[in-house]
Amino acid sequence: MKKALTILAIIASVLAIIFAVLPISNFAVFPAVIAIIFGLAAYYLSKRTGEVKKIIQFSFILTSLALAISTYKAYFTKTEVANTEVLDAKETQFEEEAIDELENLDIDTNENTDVNIEQ
Repeated sequence: MKKALTILAIIASVLAIIFAVLPISNFAVFPAVIAIIFGLAAYYLSKRTGEVKKIIQFSFILTSLALAISTYKAYFTKTEVANTEVLDAKETQFEEEAIDELENLDIDTNENTDVNIEQ
């Protein structure tokens, strides 16, 4: 049980680090909390047996690093909205081109008269 909790804590802390360095750094909190829970459970079980492994402490370090990175990015990263007028103009242009293309299509509805449809 202790090994399984330790492995789960390491996996969750690595996921938290990965999420923290990606642009979705706000999602790093969820695996970090899971890593802390699994790490505390593994630490408690290893403390009862008298042998605390360094890997459990390593998972706590990774988790705290992930939380620090995601907190830093949340406070100091400025989200700016760019000028969307150009994108809106392109969107309407593509829409008009698609409508023109659909209007120019010649669809012959008499081709499918040989098909027998049984009811």
